[in-house]
Amino acid sequence: MTAKETYLKLYRQLFALYGDCVCPLKHDSPFQLLAAVMLSAQCRDERVNLVTEKLFAVAPDAVTMSETPVEEIEKIIRPCGLSNHKSRNLHECAGIIVAQFNGEVPQTMEELTKLPGIGRKSANVLLGNCFGIPGFPVDTHVNRLLNRIGMVKTTSPEAIEAEVNRQVPPELWTNFSHLLIQHGRQVCSSRAPQCSNCTISEICKKVNVKK
Repeated sequence: MTAKETYLKLYRQLFALYGDCVCPLKHDSPFQLLAAVMLSAQCRDERVNLVTEKLFAVAPDAVTMSETPVEEIEKIIRPCGLSNHKSRNLHECAGIIVAQFNGEVPQTMEELTKLPGIGRKSANVLLGNCFGIPGFPVDTHVNRLLNRIGMVKTTSPEAIEAEVNRQVPPELWTNFSHLLIQHGRQVCSSRAPQCSNCTISEICKKVNVKK
């Protein structure tokens, strides 16, 4: 099989398991997803959702977030870790969105990645889940699985994103990332992958997996 054919087979097999996925971070607007994604760095989604419920009760949009003191934001988001850094980024980001984009989250990779605390992964999450613009977020699960399966031989998120963008149709990018994340959490964990129960075992080269 060609690389494109293998990627599509991988997608189909994972889709048969998990279907059309939705972003696990709870949000009611692009700004709320932006905030949740920012808080999710080195923090589990479940904890982020508990914290954002309290945060959005105080500051549900860019305007109110920019008007909320950094100290108050930090106190609320402390359970997510790195609260000092994240609170400053979130407050500054909200201010820029209000001042430069009339309170609306921008919809281009170039504009999003100029915001404090927003890299390509976060921007792709926003583009794909809020605006219907194809994006392939590469998180630790995606990185690990594509290397373990043998689809890529690099840990560079940018290089992995570029390779998937070459091989997979754009309309599948967002869900493909979700599918890999789901499989990484449920079956193909970092330390104890369940290879004997894995539906993609025939495709997977099991790179660096202890026999």
